[in-house]
Amino acid sequence: MASKFTLIGSGLAGGLLAGFLGRRGYEIDLFERRPDLRAGNTVGGRSINLALSTRGIHALEQLDLAKEVLRHAIPMRGRMIHDKSGTLHFSPYDRDPNKHINSIGRDILNTVVIEAAQRYPNVRVKFNHRCTDVDLETATAHFVESGTNRITSLAGDAVIGVDGAFSAVRGSMQRLNRFEYSQSYLDHGYKELTIPPAADGSWRMEKNALHIWPRRSFMMIALPNPDGSFTCTLFWQFEGPRSFATTKEDEEVRGFFEEEFPDALPLMPDLLTDFRTNPTGSLVTIRCAPWYYQDKVVLLGDASHAVVPFYGQGMNAAFEDCVVFDECLARWPNERRKAFEEYFAARKANADALADLAVHNFFEMRDKTASRWFRAKKKLDHTLEGWFRGTYLPLYTMVSFTRIPYAEARRRALLQDRAVYGTLIGLAAVAVIAIALLVLF
Repeated sequence: MASKFTLIGSGLAGGLLAGFLGRRGYEIDLFERRPDLRAGNTVGGRSINLALSTRGIHALEQLDLAKEVLRHAIPMRGRMIHDKSGTLHFSPYDRDPNKHINSIGRDILNTVVIEAAQRYPNVRVKFNHRCTDVDLETATAHFVESGTNRITSLAGDAVIGVDGAFSAVRGSMQRLNRFEYSQSYLDHGYKELTIPPAADGSWRMEKNALHIWPRRSFMMIALPNPDGSFTCTLFWQFEGPRSFATTKEDEEVRGFFEEEFPDALPLMPDLLTDFRTNPTGSLVTIRCAPWYYQDKVVLLGDASHAVVPFYGQGMNAAFEDCVVFDECLARWPNERRKAFEEYFAARKANADALADLAVHNFFEMRDKTASRWFRAKKKLDHTLEGWFRGTYLPLYTMVSFTRIPYAEARRRALLQDRAVYGTLIGLAAVAVIAIALLVLF
């Protein structure tokens, strides 16, 4: 008899995982607290567009979904930097122009993975069911149905928490003795804004780029959409002399954008409405351990390792979780606890490495991308990659365009930097000595 799994959360990772498990013949009940988004039940103002790259594409390929998804995506081949004067600087992501990340809307991708999961008759999806608690010993999940407030429970062989950063499943696990948990917030929040398409439906900026307005202590980014619009996100301090807290009135908002984003302001006719009505979101990093309890409960995606969005890897990492988890179940089909242990061992160090990389990349995007030295370093990276093919890979390339584990990519990048900068310092020292000798003799 096939094992019965209860999945909590039909977001991106939940929908994809249901497809993986459905394909293996498990009996799957997938519960989601929100209404079915395919009926137009979306929440505006919180959609931060997704940057789909190699890891996520590989996961989608396992269920033959990549081509379908990429039809809705727009390639972004590099960063388009906007300085305060309106001057543009393009920095490609890789020396190979065919390597790019892909801008895609969250709702589109979520729809594709949910519909793919529902192709399996052994996958059942129930919306409007909020998980309130999980009995870890019996793998029983308890729910409240929206609208009716009807309380229901479902027992299975295991409960899988794919219910996001504020996971109800993880909340139940946090009551366990010696369960490790930490969360940290950036001082910055985010607000979604919009650049609509031109009158003819075209894009009003370069469409094949991720646009960044770096302003040292804050920044704005924009990702293209298929309808000709751009989804913009302002990352700004919650508190302070210039912050979300002190900029409330329309004239204050307009004045701020006139000063800091003068080239973007004319492209944003709905700025004031968007700023007033869209919520200000927070940016959290969550770490916990272990990600499983016996053979009864396990966590995937943001429920186990939420990261800030500045490497564009949160969704890609969650999809990679699904691949690794599926592989572990295949190796241990009759020893579920062993599969859970192996999955946790394979992913924990990489999730922690990604969390650190994502926070670091926020400061890089915000503070350094406008710098000539930053652009020079990127050019040097690409040059060295060409000279030492297969040996030297820039960190961004390893993270976004390979499946090298995140922890290994970080370790390798540190070694490369030490070698490169050590060599440059050595050459500079030799040059200084040579000049000194010439002067003396």
